[in-house]
Amino acid sequence: MRRVAHRAVYFWRSGLIQTNTVEMEIRSLLVANRGEIALRIMRTAREMGIETIAVFSEADRDAPFVRFADRAFLIGPAASSESYLRMDKIVEVALKSGAQAIHPGYGFLSENADFAEMVERAGLIFVGPTPEAIRLMGDKLSAKKAASAFSVPLVPGTPGAVHDIDEAEALIHDIGFPVLIKAAAGGGGKGMRIVHRREEFREQMQLAVSEATSAFGNGSVFVEKYVLSPRHIEVQVMADTHGNVVHLFERECSIQRRHQKVIEEAPSVVLTPELRAEMGKAAVDVARSCQYRGAGTVEFIFDADHKFYFLEMNTRLQVEHPVTEWITGVDLVREQIRVAEGKALSFRQEDLSIRGHSIELRVYAENPATGFLPDIGTLTEYVRPDGPGIRVDDGFEPGMQIPVYYDPMIAKLSCCAANREEAIERMLRAIREYRITGVETTLGFGAFAIDHPAFRSGNFNTHFVEEYFRPEVLQPQWSEDEERAALLVLTEWLEHNRSGSDAPVVATPERTAVSAWRTQRGPLS
Repeated sequence: MRRVAHRAVYFWRSGLIQTNTVEMEIRSLLVANRGEIALRIMRTAREMGIETIAVFSEADRDAPFVRFADRAFLIGPAASSESYLRMDKIVEVALKSGAQAIHPGYGFLSENADFAEMVERAGLIFVGPTPEAIRLMGDKLSAKKAASAFSVPLVPGTPGAVHDIDEAEALIHDIGFPVLIKAAAGGGGKGMRIVHRREEFREQMQLAVSEATSAFGNGSVFVEKYVLSPRHIEVQVMADTHGNVVHLFERECSIQRRHQKVIEEAPSVVLTPELRAEMGKAAVDVARSCQYRGAGTVEFIFDADHKFYFLEMNTRLQVEHPVTEWITGVDLVREQIRVAEGKALSFRQEDLSIRGHSIELRVYAENPATGFLPDIGTLTEYVRPDGPGIRVDDGFEPGMQIPVYYDPMIAKLSCCAANREEAIERMLRAIREYRITGVETTLGFGAFAIDHPAFRSGNFNTHFVEEYFRPEVLQPQWSEDEERAALLVLTEWLEHNRSGSDAPVVATPERTAVSAWRTQRGPLS
């Protein structure tokens, strides 16, 4: 019989977390999320013999995750502010339904310390870190202070939040330009400004403070040295309430648009075993600095000189967690639930090893040709790829609409193979097999990026989109022979229709060539 820890008591001793743990059984789990992540969590819970409870908005009434759950409850209108962000309604449903625990997934309330606190005050189990850890790591300045106590490398910058522009200019005198202004709270690129020249600083500082205030209700910003040619490398950590903290290696997340990830892979092509161990230790130290429990991700900036610096910690399950699951064989959601049950981690650091290489593409309903603006519509065709080493985490079916109210991600397409070269080819094959019509998607961009010489060589950074991507690269490129053949077929087709003849169009070498080309490249239009 499984038991679950309702509440753990923490003591600091020699840098380790010691706990008195009481285990109790979890029989019912409410998932406070939607779409693919709700489905993903419920599948593991069902394998563990746990009843699953969904909450849904009006827009998601017919969504697959609602049907999959053992029980489901409507909590409000489509707008997330009236449904998935309503802490009171979610806790109320949990209590009425008899749920013992709440898993927040990612996004929405997953990094809301007030929500975690409300869950625990209600006598429920929050499948995630403590409210104190969420608060500490949710503020970038307090997170940096905590990490510095463990000598984790930090990017040179202001020691704390700044509001006065004159004070900020004085503090950054020794840093040198370019600098990065960042909001202390929040993420996703909001409240972030890169400043290359001193004369631009005052204006950009005002804009960053204004945007941070609008987005997070907190205008605190800090300034740090802007790392040129940066790579974004993050380390997955897992901690229990018995003092065990491990890392599950790294993920390379450098291909981004609007400071948000599009393609991730594990492991990173640039890390040596020595650097991997060093970054892993730093990530574990960050987790210890906030007495962490559960799954979390420590993000680093990695520069051209192969030096790394602590960026922030995400106190939740990451969107890109499948690539870590691929290369380690660890079900991170299962381990999250086990930790919430008060159990020790099911593995030690020395039990973990990297097996193969994994790549993930976030398939968004976005149009890369218009600056990756979201696209809405109906999935008139939706056919997932399949075969060895392919995984699709999604929450859609043919005929469903892409809601305007939420993040436009349709799916996470991931693969794994014996090595990086095979993983690249496997992902390109999967992208070609993925059929989505009715909305524009990032599939074409994904194929372009993964097949690009910079990606194949591993010589890329977070500026990949700005340096290499142009919308026209996604347009079909016809040779002169293909254009002539297509024009011939089109002319004959028009003449055939104009004559009103019922006779079939006779096959010719030109028509056969065009047909084969269309099969390979897609429609001519």
